[in-house]
Amino acid sequence: MKAQFLAAVNQICAEKNIPEDLVVEAVESAIATAYRKDYGNRDQEIKVILRDDVDFATILLIKEVVETVEDENFEISLAEAKKLKKGVAIGDEIEIDVTPIGYGRIAAQAAKQVILQKLNEAERQALFSRFKDREGELLTALVSRVEGSQIFLEIEKTTVLLPQKQQMNNERYFPGKRMRVYLEQVAQTTKGPQLQVSRTHPLLVKKLLEEEIPEVEHGDVEVVAVARDPGFRSKVAVRAIDQKIDPVGACIGQRGTRIQPVMDELGGERVDIIEWNDDPGILIARTLQPAEIGNVVIVNAEEYTDEATGKKVKKRAAVFVDEAQRAMAIGKKGQNIRLASELTGCELDMYNAEEYEPFKAKLQELMGSENEA
Repeated sequence: MKAQFLAAVNQICAEKNIPEDLVVEAVESAIATAYRKDYGNRDQEIKVILRDDVDFATILLIKEVVETVEDENFEISLAEAKKLKKGVAIGDEIEIDVTPIGYGRIAAQAAKQVILQKLNEAERQALFSRFKDREGELLTALVSRVEGSQIFLEIEKTTVLLPQKQQMNNERYFPGKRMRVYLEQVAQTTKGPQLQVSRTHPLLVKKLLEEEIPEVEHGDVEVVAVARDPGFRSKVAVRAIDQKIDPVGACIGQRGTRIQPVMDELGGERVDIIEWNDDPGILIARTLQPAEIGNVVIVNAEEYTDEATGKKVKKRAAVFVDEAQRAMAIGKKGQNIRLASELTGCELDMYNAEEYEPFKAKLQELMGSENEA
């Protein structure tokens, strides 16, 4: 029995990737449930022992020794208890072997569904416990199958759906493809725990930089902000905690040797590294590179709520560029200015360079009027 039982437990544990003690507990609970259904009642306290020297399981009925029995489900008289076990006294608990003859096969059939249910519950709990503390981490995934827009991944023996909105539009997925995904959340649902993974999340880029660049991993260089157009382009703002380090050079590496593995993992997505600056004007100019920016005027330095309308007014800046640099600053389909706006958290309005002086004068006039009011 020992060899057969342990072999079955080990097989279930390996297939379901769950701890052995949870499987044993599920089996014992299932047998107790089956016994109550066939021979006893649900109010009884039943204990099941899986022993190596018997054919199946020993079923024990637990009762308290009392002088006068009021509830036969939980109590036994002292006189009756002494017939079963010598030396018992009032207040003791006694275990009564109530295992029916030939119950092994009957219990196995009756407990089958309960065992499956308990195993599913144990598997779900094990899955939740295994991944819950790993939210925000990178996981290695293997594409197991593709069904239309549904991409199924295998992550540590667990099948995980990569939703369409978390897929990069220009990336091809096929069975056997290996890649890294960002674990955004482990959610408890009616169908059990669900791993929410992504290939488009901005923090995927940050985590890849932490893996590839020692200065980022050790905290000498900080990734302050990331803006992404997944599969096409990212802008990453970094700053040096150790002032002796060039944060941009550390991330790019000699001839791009450090940033290239990150871009390769992202399917060729271009990653622009920008040095962070606390001055919003300087930062905005840097994020709009490679375009050369003439001037930046901060219109709203902070987001606030307009008391008159109740609407939120976002941070806003006016950017002035020469006509020749305008298209580059905006980028293809507005990508460059959109990513710059996302990275800085500031709405950006583009103007021609010659509009700078009139705009500045008008803004100062307007601010002067507000101050007078």
